Formats: sequence, structure tokens, C-alpha cells
Amino acid sequence: MSLAHDARVSVRPVSVAQRPARTWPEINNPAAWIVAVILLIMPLIASGFFLIEIFATTLILGTMALSLMFLAGYGGMVSLMQLTIAGFSAYMVAVLGVSSNANISLGWPWWLAVPMALALATAFGTLGGALAVRTEGIYTIMITLAIGAAFYYFTNQNWAIFNGHTGINTVATPHFWGVNWRADIPFYYIVLAVAALCYFAVEYLSRAPFGLALQGVRDNPRRMAALGFNVNAHRVAAYAFASFVAALAGVLQVWNYRQISPGSVSVGACIDVLIIAVVGGITRPIGPFIGALIFVLLRTFALDFLVRLGLDGNRFRCLIGLGFLAIVFWSSDGVIGLWQRWRQRRGADRFSGGRSHG
Repeated sequence: MSLAHDARVSVRPVSVAQRPARTWPEINNPAAWIVAVILLIMPLIASGFFLIEIFATTLILGTMALSLMFLAGYGGMVSLMQLTIAGFSAYMVAVLGVSSNANISLGWPWWLAVPMALALATAFGTLGGALAVRTEGIYTIMITLAIGAAFYYFTNQNWAIFNGHTGINTVATPHFWGVNWRADIPFYYIVLAVAALCYFAVEYLSRAPFGLALQGVRDNPRRMAALGFNVNAHRVAAYAFASFVAALAGVLQVWNYRQISPGSVSVGACIDVLIIAVVGGITRPIGPFIGALIFVLLRTFALDFLVRLGLDGNRFRCLIGLGFLAIVFWSSDGVIGLWQRWRQRRGADRFSGGRSHG
């Protein structure tokens, strides 16, 4: 029996909650096709506010959380520095590109600044991952959180490169082929295309040899090492891929707001990405996008709701926290887990009803 075949057998999950998504399960799923069509025609049915502030923001945050889901769901590594990597990428776009801070930004065209920012952010995340893979469990979380906190304080106090707590403003966005790609509709389709590519890349890797080996490392690292796999190399490679996904989200984020500041990479924002991934579901690539939609809706509309009740609008995070606790209490796999349990219960009721009727 070959090592590849043995690895494929060894990574078979032991529970439904750990089961990875099947390869391209959406092809035969009518609901997925309906969602895809709605997303494609969204500019025809949504205003500019909903198109950018709700749906585009959801896709950007979902892509960031997707990088965390890949590490945690398939690699068993919980990283709290994914937003930090996205923020590093955003800062590099602002520093290397064009902005209103001419004394800081180097003035490169976007088609040079963006690839360099992606490369630097991916290298930054890979180095952080190389440190994190030397530990396990809570220590991995603490190392990645420490990296995120250190980067936040560094950007907040460094004026020569990151312009301190003021940040870098009026970052230039792409203009080519006679199109302003930061206009609402073109930008929405850019975000949708990047999110879709990242989603399908994660889906593909989950069943590719590398993804199967990574899941084997997650489930039984000693056996995988005995089979000849380099456990740490697979983990570092997973961090590299996840860092690239997070870096793409960071580029979109700085284009969306046209500015980047230390508040965008704060420790609280890093934890928000974890909440998004867990609420949606940490074992399936669609989960982070569901969690991001819930988070964005609460963040956008809970403020007005609390103000109408005469409460401090800043307490919207309390609602997010209560929702997070409720979902985690009822399902260890977030909204995806609740949906699966409901479908299984519904199928069982139909089966028992049909049997008793017969």
C-alpha cells in the first residue's frame, strides 16, 4: 500500500462535526445555484449602501475568516493573526502605492504595489506560522495573538512608516481600461470574484493530496510522521496559503475604505475574525461567509436598534457576544452545525412518519 493511499485512509474523520466538505458539493445543490445567481445579479436589486457596506464587506470579512477556517478546520491550528496579516497587506498597499500622505507613500502604481504587498504579507504570515507550529493548543493561540498585539502597538507608535495612530488616508484605487474599479458595481464584482476564487481554492485543497495530508497531521501527527510526512512543513505550508488568502482580503479592505489605521488591526478586531469563523462553522468553507453576514448585519443595524431603546449604541458588541454564546451553546459547529442537525431531524421525522404510515 502506498504512502498516499495510507494517508488518505488515515485522515478519515471520526465524527460528523469533523467531516470536511466534499469536493464541489454545490454542483448538484439547487440552493447553491440560487445563491450564486442572487450574488451575480445583486447590483440590479441592491442599493449602493447594501451592495458595499453589507455584501462586499461580508465577502471581505468572510475571506479573512476563510483563511482562519482553513487552518483550524483542516489543520487544527487556531490562529488569531489572520486579520494582522490582512492589515499588514493593507498597510503595504498604502505605503508602496499612492495616498494623501506623500511623505510616506512611495507612489508605485497599483499593479506593482499590490503584488509586492501580497508577497510581503504572505512572507510575514509564513514566518509567524513557522513560530506558531512549534507549539500546540493554547500556546499557538497565544503566540499568534501576541504577534497581532505587537503589530497593533507597532503601527500605533511608528510614524516614519505607518504614520502612527493617524494611519494612511486617501489610498489610491485602480483605474484602468477606462473604468474606476472602486466604483460600487465594479468593486463588488472584484470582491465577489476574489471571494469565489478563495472559496473554491479551499474546497479543492481539502481533497487534494496536500489537504488530505494536512488533515492527517491534524488527526494523528505521530502516525503521519511515521509514514514519512514532514509534519511541520505541512503546517507551515498551510500558514503560507492561509496568509495569501488573508492578504488578498487586506488589499480589498484598504481599497474599500481607502485608508488604513491601527484601529483596523486592533486585538479586538483580530478576535472578531475568530468569532465570525466559529459562528458560521469552522469545518466548512461556506461557514465563514455565513458568520460574516451575521456579524455585518448585527454591526450595521444593532447600533440603531440600541439607540431606539435608549441604550448606548456601542453596546452592539454585547449582542454579538450573546449571539456567539447562544450559537456555540447549541452547536459546536456554528450555524452550519445547526442547519445539519435540523436537516437530520427533519429527515428522521419523515422516515419515521412514512414507516408508521406504512
